[in-house]
Amino acid sequence: MEEGKRQKQIAGLLNVEMNGIFQHLGLTMIGGGMVSIASVQITPDLLEARFYLSFFQVKDVTIALKKIEDRHHEIKKELTSKVRHQLRSMPVLKFFRDDTLDQVFKIEELFKNIKDQQHKGE
Repeated sequence: MEEGKRQKQIAGLLNVEMNGIFQHLGLTMIGGGMVSIASVQITPDLLEARFYLSFFQVKDVTIALKKIEDRHHEIKKELTSKVRHQLRSMPVLKFFRDDTLDQVFKIEELFKNIKDQQHKGE
């Protein structure tokens, strides 16, 4: 289903504000790697915000995600104070791993293997 205009506006606002909060709280560097917000999706009823996080060279993604979840209350409190004049109610925040980069690396590896196999066959 296509995202509505208001969903996109709220997602953009939350993305910008959350990036600042992650930097302020020191959540951009966890486990020896970088954490960034890949995308934000808002449910059509505007009650839930899903943050898809990208992990680059993080040793244990599960632990990094848990660290972020453990600070959920603190994150939501800061976000609420930043957007309280733009939103009637704060959506429920949920954090997920964005594995798009992992998929890209796997596909590139597959193409490389196919190319290597073709060269061996010649």
